[in-house]
Amino acid sequence: MRICRSVLFAPGIDLRKMEKALGLGADVVVLDLEDSVDASRKAEARELVAGVLGRPRDGRVLWVRVNPPDTGFFMADMLAVVGALPEGIMLPKAETAEGVARVDWLLGLLEDYHGIEAGTIDLVPLVESARGIENAGGIAACAARLKRLCFGAVDYTLDMGIDLTRESMEIFYARSALAVASRSAGLEGPIDTVYTDVKDAEGLAADCRVARSLGFQGKLVIHPGQIQAVNNVFSPTGGELSRALKVVEAYEAALAAGSGVAQLDGKLIEKPVAMRARKVLEAARALGIEF
Repeated sequence: MRICRSVLFAPGIDLRKMEKALGLGADVVVLDLEDSVDASRKAEARELVAGVLGRPRDGRVLWVRVNPPDTGFFMADMLAVVGALPEGIMLPKAETAEGVARVDWLLGLLEDYHGIEAGTIDLVPLVESARGIENAGGIAACAARLKRLCFGAVDYTLDMGIDLTRESMEIFYARSALAVASRSAGLEGPIDTVYTDVKDAEGLAADCRVARSLGFQGKLVIHPGQIQAVNNVFSPTGGELSRALKVVEAYEAALAAGSGVAQLDGKLIEKPVAMRARKVLEAARALGIEF
């Protein structure tokens, strides 16, 4: 189980920032070849990113955000980085199942060329348009290597012609659609959009709580100061763990007694509730949290 609470972007053109990002405690670092790199410096950034990928990682998880397939940079990005074996390729502007499936096919060919076992590298579609949200179900189910989707609200709201606000009600439908599509396809919970006000710690925490309540597992991060707050919200709390333990114990005791229903603090505990509690405990174990 790969933990993806905090997914930090690092500009692929800035070696110092990429190196610093590796030691900041984010669950995943995304070496970015897209928005943070000017067109005139794409080739330079590819070399820098490939060099970082070639170093010992000591358990760190690195993804690369390539440029969209409809640009003149995409193929060069893929040729430059796949052989260096990133844990994932983030695909921006993912809008259709057919488009994502073509990238999956290409990634498979490049894995084979480099002697990499098929399906080793994750493909992480970044859905950031109305068309992408509308087609989220097909995107989520189009390739076996897909484990999770990401949401990009900045481009989504630009596409919709609306403002991205602190209250975030304007993206409620898109978030919900992405979470439902992910669950329907058997994927992990999606990764939520960046929070653009890096000085608003209270707003960030509130935004994370909303995303978590909708089924998201983590959040894209654009500033090191956001990492800890994001990790905190997307980790099980002590209260949640205590409750989950009690639920599992009560349910297992009921099963041992021949019943499929338990009672805890006056509430009925059935299989779905027990399954949810077990997932909370599983997440805590993956994070190394003792309980």
